[in-house]
Amino acid sequence: MDDSTATALKTAAPAASSQTLSDNDVAAVDQMRELYQKIRAEIARVIIGQDAVIEKLLICILSRGHGLLMGVPGLAKTLMVHSIANVMSLQFSRIQFTPDLMPSDITGTDILQETDQPGRRAFEFVKGPIFANIILADEINRTPPKTQSALLEAMQEYKVTAAGHNYKLPLPFFVLATQNPIEQEGTYPLPEAQLDRFMFFITVKYPTVEEERRIARETTGSMTVNLNKLIDGAQVMAYQELVQRVPVPDHIYDTVVDVVRMSRPTEPNAPEWVKKYVTWGAGPRAVQYLVKGAKARAVLNGSYLVRMEDVEAVLHPVLTHRILTNFQAQSEGVTSEEIINRLWAEVQGAEQRG
Repeated sequence: MDDSTATALKTAAPAASSQTLSDNDVAAVDQMRELYQKIRAEIARVIIGQDAVIEKLLICILSRGHGLLMGVPGLAKTLMVHSIANVMSLQFSRIQFTPDLMPSDITGTDILQETDQPGRRAFEFVKGPIFANIILADEINRTPPKTQSALLEAMQEYKVTAAGHNYKLPLPFFVLATQNPIEQEGTYPLPEAQLDRFMFFITVKYPTVEEERRIARETTGSMTVNLNKLIDGAQVMAYQELVQRVPVPDHIYDTVVDVVRMSRPTEPNAPEWVKKYVTWGAGPRAVQYLVKGAKARAVLNGSYLVRMEDVEAVLHPVLTHRILTNFQAQSEGVTSEEIINRLWAEVQGAEQRG
């Protein structure tokens, strides 16, 4: 971002919003933009392509949200998350979800241990794998709802309850859950209410032809890549605080609320085609996540206030799993992605006419 653009943005902020960034925050935004480029370059040493997915994961982390990843096996989802944890000096933990996994296998359990006094024993809580900064919940839909709920409680409360005692989770805390779009037999899909707890639904696609050629050439040798640590947990939390302070123009708030409310077929002002194809629309949490995600993306791209393109960039990952289509939509091949595109076009068109 050149000096003229930066000056224009800082000048525009007071007119667009009552909140403005301090000089220290402006400098922090500039630092975050430079750091983001370094993080992308560092992760690119082991992950070829998937730039959009990496950006969405970083937006989730800076927004204090959690992500649900959908992709076929073999797309380096685990390596991607582990690499982000390494670059950020964060503790990483991978939990493979299986049908026989118990809640205590995730959160931890009390174990009877010998004490310093002979003949006396006491229960001691042994922490489970959830006590880390970044959790990869691999194939979350392969475990029963009881075990799923143990993870979702920790995501919401940032703590674990065992035998009547509360144990706080380390901060920053971020959960990335994966679902496999194939081999659905013997799975327990997350209900919509639990899906709503995930900030982003991120689709991991196949690499391009050129990227796959690079994968063949560059990842099949004996070379081992050791990633450099560019940031630590305290700095991550400081940037999370910075994201919360990013100004949002009033018309951005209006647009976000309009697009979410239009997705609900029960709203009087909802388009007729929404009532035709949608069973359930997005709730207020979608409004919050759209604003938070747009703020985080603005910071990553060195902007001092939220712009409309920031909202548009997070629209699909926030709304895809929050808009439930009906049988008619499914029979006609109308997806939630198409509904989101149409909603956004109508909202933008209404603003231009207004």
